[in-house]
Amino acid sequence: MTQPTSSNETGLGFWRSLIVWGLVALLLRWLVVEPRWIPSGSMLPTLQLQDRILVEKIRPRLVQIQHSHLDRGDVVVFAPPQALIDAGYDSNAALIKRVVGLPGDELAVMNGRLFRNGQTVDEPWLEDEMDYLMEPVTVPTHQLWVMGDNRNASLDSHLWGPLPETNVIGTAVWRYWPLQRFGPLRISATSNDRPT
Repeated sequence: MTQPTSSNETGLGFWRSLIVWGLVALLLRWLVVEPRWIPSGSMLPTLQLQDRILVEKIRPRLVQIQHSHLDRGDVVVFAPPQALIDAGYDSNAALIKRVVGLPGDELAVMNGRLFRNGQTVDEPWLEDEMDYLMEPVTVPTHQLWVMGDNRNASLDSHLWGPLPETNVIGTAVWRYWPLQRFGPLRISATSNDRPT
């Protein structure tokens, strides 16, 4: 004959379950996916001020383990590089930009357009041409070149240089707020390069 469960045992079971689920949630946030919000206009029009997004954290770790790279066009969340920390940025801050160059790519900005390896880059997410020049630069090994989609109002690689791949926290994959823009983020163009 089974003994009836006491209210103390039921209460204890509830708290154990709550603790386990809390630990699972923390582990998922630390290792797999975490929510972020957009505090600036550097990624307009792709990401609006106060948008809420999900950042997946597995792929950046996998590409480092496999000695490969993220994709051009990926939107990445990253810890500030040393140049920004030296300029006064909080080392615990997280920034968001789009990957436009991988190690070995030669990049330049001329006539309002980004050139990669001698070809103009098709960037359907941009609203305005760039109003600055960027002399040709080759992305070093284990580094990325990242730029905001709002190029003329973005503190990005064209000002502070390459981003160490190890600084990448994750890739932005989904917007969950506001609800009218709920859905996956447009990650890359159908064609990354096109001949001039």
